[in-house]
Amino acid sequence: MQVSVETQGLERRLTITVPAEGVDSAVKSRLQQLAKTQRINGFRPGKVPVNVIKKRYGPAVRQEIAGEAMQRNFYEAIIQEKLTPAGQPTFELKKDVDGEDLEFVAVFETYPEIEVKGLDQMTVEKSVVEIGDKDLDEMMDTLRKQHATWKEHKRKIRKDDRVTIDFNGTVDGEEFEGGKAEDFPLEMGKDRMIPGFEKPIIGLKKGDEVVADVTFPEDYHAENLKGKDAQFTITVKKTEGLDLPKLDSKFAELFGIEDGDIEALKTEVKKNMQRELDQTLKAKLKEQVIAQLLEHNEVDIPASLVKQEIDVLRNQAKERFTQQQGGDAANMPELPDNLFEENARTRVSVGLLLGEVIKTKELKVDDKKVMQLIETAASAYEDPEEVVNYYKENEQLMQQMNNVALEEQAVEALLEEANVTEIESSFGDIMNKQA
Repeated sequence: MQVSVETQGLERRLTITVPAEGVDSAVKSRLQQLAKTQRINGFRPGKVPVNVIKKRYGPAVRQEIAGEAMQRNFYEAIIQEKLTPAGQPTFELKKDVDGEDLEFVAVFETYPEIEVKGLDQMTVEKSVVEIGDKDLDEMMDTLRKQHATWKEHKRKIRKDDRVTIDFNGTVDGEEFEGGKAEDFPLEMGKDRMIPGFEKPIIGLKKGDEVVADVTFPEDYHAENLKGKDAQFTITVKKTEGLDLPKLDSKFAELFGIEDGDIEALKTEVKKNMQRELDQTLKAKLKEQVIAQLLEHNEVDIPASLVKQEIDVLRNQAKERFTQQQGGDAANMPELPDNLFEENARTRVSVGLLLGEVIKTKELKVDDKKVMQLIETAASAYEDPEEVVNYYKENEQLMQQMNNVALEEQAVEALLEEANVTEIESSFGDIMNKQA
């Protein structure tokens, strides 16, 4: 086998020549095998002359052997030339004639040579957060609101109440389609209505009437109302407030605390808050590290890897859409590459840079970290042990978690070299920004 290599950027063009003897011998052997199995009129089974088989099947067999020879010799060539392809090669058969050397061209991209720089210039802010009693009380109130019921009242309307109203809207004194309703339920503070509609309702009582002056947005869906000033006459017919459940044993039982111990519930809630906080802080740190890694390192990206990543992102988008909307992903229209290209390029760059960090620092998968990641994910489920065992028995999931662990180890290694400043933050600030 003879190999010549042409280089243009990341692209490699290999011209490979395979001796005729090996190809012709393989073709002859394959034809002899066919002669033993093919049935052709006028010949007994297994007695068909090779020249008859060659006449009928020769071109197809030679094409098959040539394909196998290109695959085999390509891999031998990249080992010989010490090349690492990024993505699949394309083959072009240049010469394939009986009795002559087979010649073909393989075109592919290689991984770029990367030297990770600027680690000592990376600056990262690490939030230090303690979950206090006030944070826990606010979370308990949130849980109570999630299980609250509506109860009619006679007091003035507040911004978190629910009201039942009649309304009639006019523009320039004329009623318009869709501007009138009776017994309309409106949960205040949810921004369901046109800006300015809810404000005059605050402070009213059952039976009160008010006129709300509003302006329809310029992007309103009805063409005839875009940017128009309108007046809504609103009559309050019913007012309701949230009736929060008491923090008692019945409330605790709603969350699986069988003995109804409120303190046990608070302990469980705080544990969940800590888990979510830890994940959020970890993600925040990683985001900063990745952003600065990209800022200090420009990577020459193989187009083939970007294309592969685009396909991954497109398939993920299809899966999310079908999960949310139902239907069959196969029937969805093909989403264009440009929707995913920027994200794909970033992900490939990050992957190449972290891969180089892993290689240069000789990082190996930490089995303890893998188990920590699995146990953290499992702790959100009713039966964590069952989830842990499910991971252990699934080779693909374990490989995914190994990759996550190794990536986290790379980020941690980068943090060790970065300039880290600790800043005190509150639980609410961190989690509200994340939301």
